[in-house]
Amino acid sequence: MTVEVKVVELIIKDRIAILSLNRPDSLNALNIELLQQLVQCLKEVKESEVDFLVLKGNGRVFSAGGDIKMMMEPNHAATFEQIMDLINEAVLTLYSLPQMTICALHGAAAGLGLSLALAADYIIAEQRTKIAMNFIGIALIPDGGGHFFLEKRIGEHRAKQLIWKGETLSAAEAYKIGIIDEIKEGDLTSAVEEYLSYWLKKPALALKETKNIYVETSIEQLKQVLRLEKQAQASMSKSKDHQEGIEAFLAKRVPVFNQHSKDISEN
Repeated sequence: MTVEVKVVELIIKDRIAILSLNRPDSLNALNIELLQQLVQCLKEVKESEVDFLVLKGNGRVFSAGGDIKMMMEPNHAATFEQIMDLINEAVLTLYSLPQMTICALHGAAAGLGLSLALAADYIIAEQRTKIAMNFIGIALIPDGGGHFFLEKRIGEHRAKQLIWKGETLSAAEAYKIGIIDEIKEGDLTSAVEEYLSYWLKKPALALKETKNIYVETSIEQLKQVLRLEKQAQASMSKSKDHQEGIEAFLAKRVPVFNQHSKDISEN
């Protein structure tokens, strides 16, 4: 008998749903299997009667981002469209949930993992958490709506600088510029419970109606950004610079980028 491994865990109790990324041995890297289960779980939450969702990661980090091993697989080009569609569906579903959402970050939230976190309504980070929108290191651009969410939180100009530099920020630095909403020392469980207790005392319908107004007036922009990210990422993933970035990452050396845009494959 084959037992399905749950790389995303969902627990629903009373008015609260807790959704956990569960690939701890891979630092919760987002592969096809995880993205598929994430979409399924988010749809279950959407159809449920809960008022609040907590998104977190099991193990040492929230998420290290997209799965590098998956990017190195021979059939990656053939599955690219499926992967991007799953990323976009997961982000759209999370962002537009009728429920209020909290994302709890610990260890690290990088690349696509950070984009996913930014789709939540409120982000709490453990003090030692590292934050990075580091796609540039492997010659890619942010996906998962990273452009949209960073612009919403910190403005277009600062978002561009953050994306272009690809620097790793401490939780304190991320909080200072508005990427995260709260920092806590030690275990995040009590911090999440404290904020949930605050929300639980508020009129849930009114909270969610304000959220819905913002979602309805911005969802088309997010969809457009996701379409553009998918299109651009398709080009970037075929570039020599991307191949160099992956090889350098695996070899733990500094990449040497020198590709001209005309060298990108048209296939």
